Amino acid sequence: MLKQGSKLDRYFEISKRGSSVSREVRGGLATFFAMSYIVVLNPLILGGPDSAGNTLAGPAVAAATALVAGVLTIIMGAWAKHPFALATGLGVNAFVAATVATNEGLTWPDVMGLVVLSGITMFILVLTGFRTAVFKAVPAGLKTAIVVGIGLFIALLGFVNAGFVRRVPDAAGTTVPVELGTGGQLIGWPSLVFVFGLILTIGLMSRNVKGAILIGIVASTILAVIIEQVASPGSQGAGVATGWSLVTPSAPEWAAPDLSLLGQVSVFGSFETLGVVAASLLAFVILLSIFFDAMGTMVGLATEAGSIDKDGNIPNVEKVLLVDAAGAVVGGAAGVSSNQIFVESGSGIAEGARTGLASVVTGLLFIVAMFLTPLIYLVPFEAVAPALVVVGYLMVSQVGKIDWSDIGIAVPAFLTIALMPFTYSIANGLGAGFIAFALIRLFQGRAREVHPLMWVVAAAFVLFFSVGAISSALGV
Repeated sequence: MLKQGSKLDRYFEISKRGSSVSREVRGGLATFFAMSYIVVLNPLILGGPDSAGNTLAGPAVAAATALVAGVLTIIMGAWAKHPFALATGLGVNAFVAATVATNEGLTWPDVMGLVVLSGITMFILVLTGFRTAVFKAVPAGLKTAIVVGIGLFIALLGFVNAGFVRRVPDAAGTTVPVELGTGGQLIGWPSLVFVFGLILTIGLMSRNVKGAILIGIVASTILAVIIEQVASPGSQGAGVATGWSLVTPSAPEWAAPDLSLLGQVSVFGSFETLGVVAASLLAFVILLSIFFDAMGTMVGLATEAGSIDKDGNIPNVEKVLLVDAAGAVVGGAAGVSSNQIFVESGSGIAEGARTGLASVVTGLLFIVAMFLTPLIYLVPFEAVAPALVVVGYLMVSQVGKIDWSDIGIAVPAFLTIALMPFTYSIANGLGAGFIAFALIRLFQGRAREVHPLMWVVAAAFVLFFSVGAISSALGV
């Protein structure tokens, strides 16, 4: 048992933040299991060819993804001292793979060079104090809306990852984009694992059982392993609609990591190929996405962890933002796309994590995951998804703090909350909310109440949403 006042306790302020080593370890474990899927998913997203037909080797992407996530998360925990874990951002990697890499003449090293440049720009914005100033300029009501919106986004991630909510097949010819399960019905063993985990976790939480979320993940994983051994549901990737959504529980296997991708980057190659205007536009979109995704996620997680003070400030916020900026630089240099704070860190926070010690635990597990594949392939989405749904509930409960009688806050808050899950993007929700806030205050004749930086950010988001039209007009 940790003694209050010990070096570890003083360094991480464990007692001061009302936590304990056991809670931090449980939180670190819960966060790792909730986000370990990225080591499997990132190689799939980045697995397509660049314009020259070259592809990134799956094992190399997986190993580098785990290594970078581990190192950055440990730094976040040991230096910035927050329970925030980092890994390759899903929004950015999808944009990089589907949009940037398809530009004629670009190679994967060129593409990753754009990510590195975006990260360097982010570093400059943090060091000059601009990024921190933007964070402080956001009204309290919008900060609360960010928390609620991320809560709904996390819950939707859980439902979708578990197959509880699925996209309606395009052939259906319907305007309804999603449905319950398959054909409006919950079928298949994986759905049972999710429902079991959700009921168990909620039941344990209602009884105030310590470790409820982690117990739910472990119990659901055990059930999933048993089901896979007995019934063998198979994988959706193999065309089985009722199979596991991505990770099929498998047996232990050791493997040496392939780190050949590290350093495979050409920082200015895209400018030579596409020209300054086209390359700058692509870098700008990447920059805005990682800039605001991280800010929104940081606000939501810090609020849930209780580390935001009465003035809405986060301790060591500059350090958090510097590590996040490093995530873009290091992720691009390692060939795995920008790394950023993961919303799934909320699973660990809900489990009780309050300090950077939890992040150190999560980071060490990612390092181990480079060698020990069961840490990645043992836990299916369906076993983790209940934790995300529960975390969503905890974050959405903040909605009562928003002043719904003030239309200048209420409408921007609503747009922020609605568009985060509906567009599957934190940045989109933030952009709509910021623009609406500035415009409504202008219409109300209260423009002076809008911080100058909010006008700058709103203008930047107008440009962000207009990139497609601008690119078409310029022919780039």
